[in-house]
Amino acid sequence: MIDHARVTSYGSGTGLLVQPAGPGTTLDDLAPGQVVGALREAGFLLLRGFRPDLGLFSRFVGAHSERVTLDPARSFHGGSTAQKVDAGYDAVGLHLENGNSPFAPTLTWFFCEKAASSGSQTTVCDGHRVWDALGEEARGLFREHEIVYSRRVEEEKWKAFAAFHLGTPDAASVTVDDLRELAGGPGKTVIDLLDDGSIHYAYRVSAAHGTLFDERPAFANSILGPSNHYEKPHIAFADGRDIPVHILKEVESVTEDLTEELDWADGDVALIDNTRVMHGRRAITDPERSIYNAQSDLDRGLLTV
Repeated sequence: MIDHARVTSYGSGTGLLVQPAGPGTTLDDLAPGQVVGALREAGFLLLRGFRPDLGLFSRFVGAHSERVTLDPARSFHGGSTAQKVDAGYDAVGLHLENGNSPFAPTLTWFFCEKAASSGSQTTVCDGHRVWDALGEEARGLFREHEIVYSRRVEEEKWKAFAAFHLGTPDAASVTVDDLRELAGGPGKTVIDLLDDGSIHYAYRVSAAHGTLFDERPAFANSILGPSNHYEKPHIAFADGRDIPVHILKEVESVTEDLTEELDWADGDVALIDNTRVMHGRRAITDPERSIYNAQSDLDRGLLTV
């Protein structure tokens, strides 16, 4: 499936463990088209035994991406790709990376520089499996009604994000119209500039949808997710109704039953389809652990390889 690698199952679903086929094999030896082909089937890959450093990890991300995105609330390390995962020590609920905004990347990456001695596992949950396991009432509601995430974002953060994507070092010159253009123009996102320079946005999207690779429904969203570094978003159906409590409890129950854990080892790299597989984290019990995150959009040329 991937030249120079041994590929086996990982976890209880379709995830795959990718390991070197021989000594001396590095991430640079893996063909990006084959990696993407494996991701299409698996939803997430855990690459173990390649022992990359931060630079090699960043190069691996770049080899599969048409652009790298970022979280302006995190700091870069080793260039402009990897950012330190530093959202406290509490457990983190399942979510898509930036899934509560119009700026969700299609790929999410992790690099474990130093694994925790206990706890701190990254959790993953395949949205295909969740959708298939939900009851008819829940599927009916989420088919018929989009959800809306809405919240305020401080001026410094939204301007830093927009400046990065516009390729300008002058964040102060960025305007709210620039941000609206990055969000796709008029449509499912409404962005209002507030008197203090912050913005309030409302982003409408389906909780279940097709993925990067096909139109099979995946329940993949940030309904259960965190709001680290940002104001907690308000989440409701697009018609203004709250999501019923019993439906949320069903979602919590189904996702917990289907959640898998990435038990990190030093040097591990994870690649996640951010349109299909939600991720989170168990509570950190070893603060010495060191993990980096990257966000990017797939190089679509690799879809035809």
